[in-house]
Amino acid sequence: MREVRALSNPSGPGNRWRPAPLIRASFALHAGALAALAAQPRWWPWAAGSIAANHLLLTVLGLLPRSTLLGPNWTRLPPQSRARCEVALTFDDGPDPEVTPRVLDLLDAAGVQGTFFCIGGRAARHPGLCGEIVERGHAVENHTQNHGHGFSLLGPRGLAREIRSAQETLTSITGQAPRFFRAPAGLRSPLLDPVLSRLDLRLATWTRRGFDTRTRDPGRVARRLTRGLAAGDILLLHDGNAARTPDGEPMVIRVLPDLLRDIAGSGLRPVALRSLLG
Repeated sequence: MREVRALSNPSGPGNRWRPAPLIRASFALHAGALAALAAQPRWWPWAAGSIAANHLLLTVLGLLPRSTLLGPNWTRLPPQSRARCEVALTFDDGPDPEVTPRVLDLLDAAGVQGTFFCIGGRAARHPGLCGEIVERGHAVENHTQNHGHGFSLLGPRGLAREIRSAQETLTSITGQAPRFFRAPAGLRSPLLDPVLSRLDLRLATWTRRGFDTRTRDPGRVARRLTRGLAAGDILLLHDGNAARTPDGEPMVIRVLPDLLRDIAGSGLRPVALRSLLG
């Protein structure tokens, strides 16, 4: 393990949670339904129906990774960054001992920064590789400890346990506490935002994604990432769980060189997300 630098307390009090307007409205709806039920018990179908509809709405929003209605969510870079013609290249599900070093080499050759949303359990198995990401000028951020498919179904304690464990693992390896969080597959529940607030983490999703864990056609992946590419975009690729081309090449390795050339040709510059926090 490396000497810890700039280590914040992953279990500290973090920031005070400020519910999003929709969440505040949900609280008010629940209170109103209960008050109406107490005043007129025969109104129970209306009260139950309104609460059920509200829960359905919140569930649907949790299935939309780019939604901002459940709480703050970086789907694009801030205005100042857009003015500087910056974009963000983000890589999920690593580190991977075969793919991640090759991604780092490509980024270094282009002289740009990337953001790696690492799984804590994988980082613990490959600590040297996770540390190398930071040593080579890139950023490691939080992508949960175990990347469970049922992450969005966890209660507050389960969410906090997954995120805090990854926070502690990644901080101990790199010496830098992650500043951003990305949920597995981008799926979440209304319970996530207060947990992130306590842990002083910011939710970041993406502007566009290549679906490079499922698509075996590099051309299709590249088109999804570059069609309409503009300053402020956050692009999602995977150095872990990468799909393979028909000849066995990891998709991110096949797509990234051309993507970097397209970004440079458009006058854009990739930066790490944490560099925008001052």
